[in-house]
Amino acid sequence: MAKRAKANKPKRPKAILPRGFSDLSGDDVLERQQMIETIAEVYRTYGFQPLETPTIEYLDALGKFLPDKDRPGEGVFAFRDDDEDWVALRYDLTAPLARYVAQNRNELTMPYRRYQVGLVYRQEKPGPGRFRQFYQCDFDTVGSRSMAVDAEVCALVADALEALGIERGGYTVKINNRKVLNGILTQAGIATISDDAAAAEDVASPATVRAQVLRSIDKLDRVGIGGVADLLGKGREDESGDFTDGVGLAEDQIERIIGFVTAGETGGGSRSEVLDRLSDLVGDDPDGREGIDELATIDELLVAADIGADRVEIDPTVVRGLDYYTGPVFEAVLSADDDSGQGGADGRRSYGSVVGGGRYDDLVKRFTGQEVPACGASIGVDRLLAALRDRGRIGGDETQGPVVVTVMDGDRLADYQAMVAELRRAAIPAELFLGKKNLGNQLKYADRRGSPVAVIAGSDEFSTGTVVIKNLRYGKEVSLGIEDRDEWLKAADVQETIARDALVSTVAELLGRSADEDAS
Repeated sequence: MAKRAKANKPKRPKAILPRGFSDLSGDDVLERQQMIETIAEVYRTYGFQPLETPTIEYLDALGKFLPDKDRPGEGVFAFRDDDEDWVALRYDLTAPLARYVAQNRNELTMPYRRYQVGLVYRQEKPGPGRFRQFYQCDFDTVGSRSMAVDAEVCALVADALEALGIERGGYTVKINNRKVLNGILTQAGIATISDDAAAAEDVASPATVRAQVLRSIDKLDRVGIGGVADLLGKGREDESGDFTDGVGLAEDQIERIIGFVTAGETGGGSRSEVLDRLSDLVGDDPDGREGIDELATIDELLVAADIGADRVEIDPTVVRGLDYYTGPVFEAVLSADDDSGQGGADGRRSYGSVVGGGRYDDLVKRFTGQEVPACGASIGVDRLLAALRDRGRIGGDETQGPVVVTVMDGDRLADYQAMVAELRRAAIPAELFLGKKNLGNQLKYADRRGSPVAVIAGSDEFSTGTVVIKNLRYGKEVSLGIEDRDEWLKAADVQETIARDALVSTVAELLGRSADEDAS
């Protein structure tokens, strides 16, 4: 009987997270909120308004992933709804924006300028710093072809990073143009046959080759210029012995593409000098010339806004991996060492790109059949937050907890609650202790909560119309230099008895003084 009862015992679920997900609490949540609000304030300064879209979209609205027979495409979390339609957790915030604009285009004031902060989900292999759920912080302008929009992206990103405490020299906003790269590829003879002709000849289509070239260039920071050349050619073997097949380009094609990639490093580093070298490489290719002209206009607008190459530079290595970009593309990277000398543990930590974006003039067209120009960028919240912590720009100080009103007499609970309510009405965070009544336990709790002040009142205090205020923060400070308990208890301002009706004013004064001391 005992064995049968054990066999029927329900199995308890394991208290573990799915791979690629994480919990956040306390200071982590508060620091992220602080960072996001700082960024959002910059967005609003530039005239962007907030938007919220649902976490779930129809799968075909996301565009890049479609159902494959009975299951969705790889890369998204998707499932069938009650109507047997495929729906999915959003992969980014840009595709939902395109759907929103197409659905509401008759009501929107164009150009439409929006920002959005939200979680996105990607069903990909998790790894160090790579999660399946993470925040994006986007801003986009829809309905304008003006390169002033693209220049504004660069300016806004620079201002947002500086608002977060990253000094000039500690970051670089990088810009390139897909049209320039297309011109280079055409000059290299990669786009000389149609996709249909390629299929008939059983060779890779130009679109496939272009995608392979983009992926190869995008690996520059990991494999170096020699590694990119190998990937563009016959392939590359890494240190572990794993071999990656190459694109199979001829030597002259590889040479032209490498010349494009290194154009930002050769000779002078000003934007105009890089443009001159890129102009020579694209020759008279129409697509490439258009890209050069767009970059030149952006440069002119940045100069007018007094934004120099120390903040925004033209970098041909920026290609961005998404296929929907049609013109200028952007990234922002943090330098391995900023001018504070506070990098990672070894002083040389680099986080790669913390901002990415570009112009995507064809994304809304999927829904409407009409071209609707759009341009924007996304700030990687989690990666940037980790970088700010490493550089001491956020966190480091304990978050101040609420004032704790202790409970010494269970029959006077309403009186204690009245104290809490008065403090809260004065915008002073406060809470009523609801655990064990032992005073020592209550003060330990207040200390662990980071409480600056504890309020104590027992039968003696109630009979005399007083309360005891214990300055926990100051008590911790003076205790560093006092070893004797009696001396500590007598130390000024650690603990004092005050009139009950002076509770709010006294606590407010203590918190104000503490704030001043912290600021000094």
